[in-house]
Amino acid sequence: MTLISTHDALTAAPYLKAIHQPQSTSHKGQNGKVLVIGGSSLFHGAVLWAAEAASHIVDMVHVASTVENNEIIQKIKVMWQTGIVVSQKDILYYAEEDKVILVGNGMMRSEKAESLKLKAESRKWEDVLKIKDEGLFTREIVYYLIAHFPNKQFVLDAGALQVMDKEWLSLLRKKAIITPHQKEFQSLFGIDVAALSFEEKEKIVQQTAQQHSCIIILKAVEDIISDGNRVVRVQGGNAGLTKGGTGDILAGLIAGMAATSDPFAAAVVASFLLKQTAEHLFEIKGFWYTAQDIVTTFPGVFHRLNQPD
Repeated sequence: MTLISTHDALTAAPYLKAIHQPQSTSHKGQNGKVLVIGGSSLFHGAVLWAAEAASHIVDMVHVASTVENNEIIQKIKVMWQTGIVVSQKDILYYAEEDKVILVGNGMMRSEKAESLKLKAESRKWEDVLKIKDEGLFTREIVYYLIAHFPNKQFVLDAGALQVMDKEWLSLLRKKAIITPHQKEFQSLFGIDVAALSFEEKEKIVQQTAQQHSCIIILKAVEDIISDGNRVVRVQGGNAGLTKGGTGDILAGLIAGMAATSDPFAAAVVASFLLKQTAEHLFEIKGFWYTAQDIVTTFPGVFHRLNQPD
């Protein structure tokens, strides 16, 4: 196990070096494209936090949400102009074009979705888009994308983790990055880790990542990250990170970095960067910072971390 602490930036140095830095000769599109799919009638901001975080990292972010959310995002784009809102019917086009697909932020679950077991090729895309139950829609769109785009780099977060089956991870040819908190980990894998020691959690996360061929970042006071072989624990941050939107920002950071860099390094650095940003904001605002503060502050923190000593 490797321990990384925000109190010693050198502990994160090997992973920071693995993160792509834009070259002076690069042109538009060479520094990554990300598709973010999320939102629901209840949760409006989550998909935007994820998309905005990713937009600081990559050249282009495409955002697809519910019709209601698309209208909200279009209005917000008067101020935020770093991404492109796409309709649900065009998701497959951008899923093919973009390097990373982030899905789940702000998407909903339902009892109907949780009681269903989908079969392969269960619906055509146009039929998926007609589903009215939002939880079932989440479940079926996640399955459809995994089944039809197995070569893509997926980041699965929030609502996606709450309705999907763990067996779907084996359909992918690239290890998906999944970002559960402890309750979502239990819901997806059937293992309650909340009361376990760090050492026990590390072992379970590693075994689970290996068994299901994925990269897990178990979110807690100290994040535990494993690809089934390597295990990293990231210390730092503060209680301000319990606010809504911080998990969405983390997912967006991971997706952005994974578009051009090693996905395991992307997960580690995103965790480290979020915690480091929280500590920087604490010096200015105490615990009273917001998700917006994090989005506007992390680029400067990231820049300083990438400067030579």
